[in-house]
Amino acid sequence: MSSRWRQFVKRVHHEGIPWPGSVLYNSLSSSKPFLYHYDLMAHNAADYGEAGCILDIGAGPGRFLLAMRKVFPDTKLVGVDISPAMVAQAQRNIETCGGDSRIEVRVAGANALPFADGAFDRVVSTLSLHHWKDPIHALSEAHRVLKADGYALIYDPVRDMPKAVREDVRARFGGFRLALLWLHSFEEPFLNAEEMDASGRRTDFAVEKTAFTGALCCLVLRKTTRVFGPSR
Repeated sequence: MSSRWRQFVKRVHHEGIPWPGSVLYNSLSSSKPFLYHYDLMAHNAADYGEAGCILDIGAGPGRFLLAMRKVFPDTKLVGVDISPAMVAQAQRNIETCGGDSRIEVRVAGANALPFADGAFDRVVSTLSLHHWKDPIHALSEAHRVLKADGYALIYDPVRDMPKAVREDVRARFGGFRLALLWLHSFEEPFLNAEEMDASGRRTDFAVEKTAFTGALCCLVLRKTTRVFGPSR
């Protein structure tokens, strides 16, 4: 996809998924590839230590929140999504799974998070970065609400999936699903891994790395504590 075409797709692409798209996405999110990756990402998020409170930006139908609950049994989980239809769907999914008073989902956009500075131990986002109209602003908001030395983990598909990753996806889910993912990249404004890294470096975050978690690229960001020397 050319840069000009991706910029056009970005302009016309919805930042949130309204009804009835939310119903279709909810159905897709319960499929084997989605559930496998939600579980994989939840365990990956746990590799960065314990957390008392985690924010999921672009929580969609809430299935990643439910996957994290299995890995973080005592953590307060908060999800936000710009789409009211998606938030309603997430709330229904949580209730269907028995309800959980320590999972909260509310309507909010990535560019205006309704939380105090340093409110969260960790910030995560899955399959949402390419939807954001102003990703640098959104990442800066994630930085603001994160505690010092906390991690932000941004998981998203990318255009430049490595051969080893493609082969793993094909082996697990078949060539048909791999082809669908490839075709999806032509109508979704996905970045590549280098562009994800560059986005992180335009914020106050320290970029630790980009690494693949299953088929998704994870941009690993850390809110470092700056140490200033004596003035001269």
